[in-house]
Amino acid sequence: MMNELVVIINYGMGNLGSIQNMLKHVGVESTISDNITDIENADKLVLSGVGAFDSGMKNISDLGFISVLNSKVLDDKTPILGICLGMQLFAQSSEEGKLSGLGWINADTVRFSFADESCNLKIPHMGWNHANVQRDSELIKDVSEDSRFYFVHSYHLDCRELENVICTTHYGYDFPSVVEKENIFGVQFHPEKSHKFGMKLLSNFAQIV
Repeated sequence: MMNELVVIINYGMGNLGSIQNMLKHVGVESTISDNITDIENADKLVLSGVGAFDSGMKNISDLGFISVLNSKVLDDKTPILGICLGMQLFAQSSEEGKLSGLGWINADTVRFSFADESCNLKIPHMGWNHANVQRDSELIKDVSEDSRFYFVHSYHLDCRELENVICTTHYGYDFPSVVEKENIFGVQFHPEKSHKFGMKLLSNFAQIV
């Protein structure tokens, strides 16, 4: 684990330094890079981000990352962790924009919509919440059931294949908060802001082979 090259992909969306700092805190060295060669040589990848879906996809496309990411993730089966917007970009599309997503997960990104208008839930969903385990995964190994994670988002995945859903979180209704498909992992919350619970999850990701 210590000798692996973990690359946090810099595509201009979000503060990536906090993820790097949290990885370092659990003994994992990483690099933040917008260099295609670094991505090609990575043993593990992290795609984080905060902001609009179309802006994220446009930046990834403009930087020439789509081909190398498809090769690394789909062909080489390199483990990748998507965080917040990064996970949403794994989907086919988003209600937030018009561009296609990476399409690695059979899902769409949708905005929170509450049938009961009297529930008075605010959008974005912001603050601490639980991730309720639906299936086993190395990503959440030994993460306690009372773990709480920090969320800030107005959109979430709507997965067509329930076997991809590892955890759900309740905010008006249950939505996928952790997903997995082979070497592709995603979390809607911010592990880098989730203290010891986020540290455990990032440590687990670093140990996935």
